[in-house]
Amino acid sequence: MPIPNWARLGAVCFVLAVCGCASGPSIRVDMAPSVDFRSYRTFAFFEPLATGSTQYTTLVAARLKQATRAQLERIGFRYSEQEPDLRVNFFLKVVDKQQIRSSGPAFYSYRTPYYGTWHGYPYVETIEYREGTLSIDLVDVKQNQLVWQGVAEGEVSDEAVKNPGPAVEKTVAQIFSNFPNAPR
Repeated sequence: MPIPNWARLGAVCFVLAVCGCASGPSIRVDMAPSVDFRSYRTFAFFEPLATGSTQYTTLVAARLKQATRAQLERIGFRYSEQEPDLRVNFFLKVVDKQQIRSSGPAFYSYRTPYYGTWHGYPYVETIEYREGTLSIDLVDVKQNQLVWQGVAEGEVSDEAVKNPGPAVEKTVAQIFSNFPNAPR
């Protein structure tokens, strides 16, 4: 059964939003310990990307490719579809979450004539938010082995949902900010 276009559009909006986290994403990087990244010169993207469950390139996939290509070229890699040393892939996940917060009494304390001091009921609120995870993987083509992974996790801001382009660029730049041994 084919997925309706409105469902695809909604999924794309959620995925775009992952890249712009409200207070800044938490960034983690992991890499193969024995790899010298100066030995790699070129890169290309996996086709199809893990983000692309359709037969066409989604907006988020195009934005991720553009931002990642800009970062890799900035640090000295060259794009080469014919003979890449590394292949790039993306994994995205956005989930709706809830957090329950409780504070002291919602009412002022007062003294009752029969029961002593009453402090009111605790104030409880439920906060609904979206949490997103973006993972960028670099795979050694010759060994078919993951050699580097950067992950951004955090709360998705309303601004990122409204204007996903800059949010994608900023998050990808943060992921690549401490890339090791670039091929300069």
